[in-house]
Amino acid sequence: MPEKLNNTNLEKAKAAANKNASIGKDIELSKYVIDSAEKPKNIDPSALPAEDKEIMLSTGVMLDDPTQRSGTFIQMGNTPVHYSQKQDGIEVMAVSKAKEKYDWFGDYWWNAVSVDTDKYTAHVELNNADGYFIRALPGAKTVFPVQACLYLNKIGAVQDVHNIIIAEEGSELHIITGCTTSLHNEPGLHLGVSEFYIKKGAKVTFTMIHNWTPAMGVRPRTGIIIEDNGLLLNNYVIMKPVESLQQNPTANCIGENATARFNSILIAPPGSNMDIGSRVLLNGKGARTEMISRTITTGGNIIARGYIEGNAPDVKGHLECRGLILGDAGSIHAIPELKGNLAGIDLSHEAAVGKIAEEEVEYLMARGLTRDEATSTIVRGFLNVDIEGLPPLLNAELKKAIADSEEDMF
Repeated sequence: MPEKLNNTNLEKAKAAANKNASIGKDIELSKYVIDSAEKPKNIDPSALPAEDKEIMLSTGVMLDDPTQRSGTFIQMGNTPVHYSQKQDGIEVMAVSKAKEKYDWFGDYWWNAVSVDTDKYTAHVELNNADGYFIRALPGAKTVFPVQACLYLNKIGAVQDVHNIIIAEEGSELHIITGCTTSLHNEPGLHLGVSEFYIKKGAKVTFTMIHNWTPAMGVRPRTGIIIEDNGLLLNNYVIMKPVESLQQNPTANCIGENATARFNSILIAPPGSNMDIGSRVLLNGKGARTEMISRTITTGGNIIARGYIEGNAPDVKGHLECRGLILGDAGSIHAIPELKGNLAGIDLSHEAAVGKIAEEEVEYLMARGLTRDEATSTIVRGFLNVDIEGLPPLLNAELKKAIADSEEDMF
């Protein structure tokens, strides 16, 4: 990466080091330590301790069967400990390695996300964060997903991550990322920057499953740039407690007929505070977006945001947010926003927050279900967890996680 560009990023980061986020609760970074401990490199994923593999599996990352993935990336703390690829045309490596390998890498570094967005992005840059570099070469299509796990395993530490994803022209890339921790009720902080570049006619299916703990702070910052006829399918799932989570990824549909779809499944147990949304800028003629979120609180607090902005002819966008409140505590605050800047656009939204209708429960009970069974059936249908593109084994694991969460709810 050119030295001048690198210095410019550092100066911007230094200037933004104390800049709080525009939305979301502020987190005091000085309370956390930098995990600089040396970790083994190029480990065999299948040789990891059984407990670690079980935790990673809960986020959809399957490490025992290499035939089910096109590539693998594992980062523990701030150190990539394994990366490999199994398919021609698919590249998986640490960002630090990609910087050394490609002269053009600087064209993608802090281009979809601004380094001075807030103090969290600044922290990632100032601490020389590593992360994954995943790239599909022109025309390449993943047979199985690339699986990546970002794993925090040091009490009181901050994990800094910076990821780059590139789908070259005409390619298809399927990625499953699991973000999790081996901590139980000890504090930790995850700061993750992810930049997506989806070229002409390319398709990216990105499924992120978060499995945190009640004392974690989480601040992802994501930007996506989509060119002509490019497609993003973004799936996000969190079903476990987290003390403070705030993310609001932005997709910039700059190309003609570019499309971005966001699907979110959020369950907030007691003690959880989630501020989650998505933003789409429809800047190319005929660009499209759809945002669908399903939220449930069993005692936690959820802010569900959605923002669509139409800036080009013939664009179309729809936002749907539905929430269920189970129990006597917790809150869901839906904030749908639409902004149109010219004639000929089509933007719409639906938002609804409430409880399970008693007549639905009674209908199922009349057919032999107990009240809890009836409620669980309604919740399962409400979540509608059939996520496009998941291979059967991972889809089964996701459904199992939903079932486990239902047991916690009831």
